[in-house]
Amino acid sequence: MTKSRSYHLIIAGAGILGAACAREYLSRYPSHRVLIVEKEADAARHQTGRNSGVIHAGVYYQPGSLKARYCREGLEQTLSFCRQYQVPFLQCGKLIVATNESQQSGLETLFQRCQDNDLNPQRLSARRLRELEPAITGTAAMGVAQTGITDYAALTRVMLALAMDAGAEVVFNHQISAVSETGSGVRVQAGGKCYVAEKLINCCGLYADHLIRLQGIETDFQIIPFRGEYFRLPEKYNQLVRHLIYPVPDPALPFLGVHLTRMIDGSVTVGPNAVLAMAREGYGWDQFNIREMGQMLGFSGCWPLLKRYWHSGLRELYGSLNKGAYLRRVQAYCPQIRRADLLPYRSGVRAQAVTDKGELLHDFKFIQTECTLHLGNAPSPAATSAIPIARAVIDKLS
Repeated sequence: MTKSRSYHLIIAGAGILGAACAREYLSRYPSHRVLIVEKEADAARHQTGRNSGVIHAGVYYQPGSLKARYCREGLEQTLSFCRQYQVPFLQCGKLIVATNESQQSGLETLFQRCQDNDLNPQRLSARRLRELEPAITGTAAMGVAQTGITDYAALTRVMLALAMDAGAEVVFNHQISAVSETGSGVRVQAGGKCYVAEKLINCCGLYADHLIRLQGIETDFQIIPFRGEYFRLPEKYNQLVRHLIYPVPDPALPFLGVHLTRMIDGSVTVGPNAVLAMAREGYGWDQFNIREMGQMLGFSGCWPLLKRYWHSGLRELYGSLNKGAYLRRVQAYCPQIRRADLLPYRSGVRAQAVTDKGELLHDFKFIQTECTLHLGNAPSPAATSAIPIARAVIDKLS
């Protein structure tokens, strides 16, 4: 082990939250030394770089929750950041489509939630929906004009460069192997080196709970990985839709359903679903981690979770293994898409915190000690919310 290197702040993870925290901290303390420790060879390799790229407006989140607050703030701040630093974005709006009468009440609930979250939703009849989106079929819809798209990996690289210009150091290929609080701060071992700092921020995403336990902190939750599988449509469908097209989601689940997304490069993707992954970074069925699976199955909340959501879980599993079943979910509102149109595309894994009673944590969760702050649950809309989350984190540290 080499000699310790000393910093004011160490940030674990170089995704969008880690980059945002570094930038925010150095804007307040420009003379301080900041180190970002990342286990991968580059930034934004996992959740940040493997999502739909949606700038969420705050449609789905419980009024008064951290998700609702930070998403609403983050929408404007993300758009402002993109404008200021020339990060590609498009505020194309989203349509949430009811495909039968039974979904009308769910659509109305979302309409009310939008109003509670200070958005300006529009009710759309089936006829008006058809006028706006000729390829989309539904009994009714709701429009949210504020929603947009961007490239979060590109945004993170810009944010990280700004933090580095302000003095932050970044070390890649450094996996943290030990964390301990001392009388005066934190000691971190990573990549065969020892680093000490006054404070530590945990932005490890899929491994956030691992770092918490590594520090010896007991928690009542564990990260359960859910893989989201996407397809890309052929280039001929690049003009298929003008908006992002979403189904009415299951209110019991934090997943938004298989949707059509206009990507920032002009392509259109279909997805994601939400299937239990066999590894924290299990992006395909061929990626299986025995140790992580053992930890998941041995977690007291795993079996109650599976019991509670077995029906939804089986549907997601069937859709993952059966392309036709996946196709039918999108054909419910876009019938012209055919099986041959579903081309391979990258998948992502969502870090979802689950309590030891098998309950999904629906809001962001922070865990703080004297010298450390852990982002214990930060799934979607964390990318949209990154700037206000970073401000809240630095406020807490201060």
